[in-house]
Amino acid sequence: MIGRLRGVLLEKQPPYLLLDVAGVGYELQAPMTTFYRLPGIGQEIVLHTHLSITENLHQLFGFIEQRDRSLFRTLIKVNGVGPKLAIAILSGMEADDIARCVRDDNITALTKVPGIGKKTAERLVIELRDRLKNWDMPQSDLLAHSEIQSIATDNDVFAEAESALIALGYKPVDAAKMISLAAKQKPDAKSEELIRMALRSIAG
Repeated sequence: MIGRLRGVLLEKQPPYLLLDVAGVGYELQAPMTTFYRLPGIGQEIVLHTHLSITENLHQLFGFIEQRDRSLFRTLIKVNGVGPKLAIAILSGMEADDIARCVRDDNITALTKVPGIGKKTAERLVIELRDRLKNWDMPQSDLLAHSEIQSIATDNDVFAEAESALIALGYKPVDAAKMISLAAKQKPDAKSEELIRMALRSIAG
């Protein structure tokens, strides 16, 4: 089982990233909450990983924070929730926001995540309530301290942000609208920040 990787970041295109570990390139999938915290290309990074093995597919998932991996592993234990949907859930909300929705029975917020219908949201609340009852809610918001790096032009910033939302399952029209609204709030925001603002707006 691969549980942790330290290497140089070669590529990052949501939801995939490529990590060079001693000359071996590992392709991983990661939620947007991890992409927000990634360093620049060519820099070293440590990722907590989860290896998913099925009959026809081997997939490696990476997370900056151990608590995100912990929640990912908890999510895939829920009936009907596979790795792909778990990544989508962690991309649409911070781990602490998900735990808060479960604690508060906030089904409406959960259904705003692509791929989550009312029945799935209800199942998440029911099955996760006991598993997350001791979830530690930190006082600080880690994203407030993350460093966002980008050298793209404004058009590239919007296009990159919209592409990331589309990759998460949003319709092109909805993705464009979400990014446009986020850009109005902060015109000079970089792509990662626009994505974060758009996703946090639907999380309520």
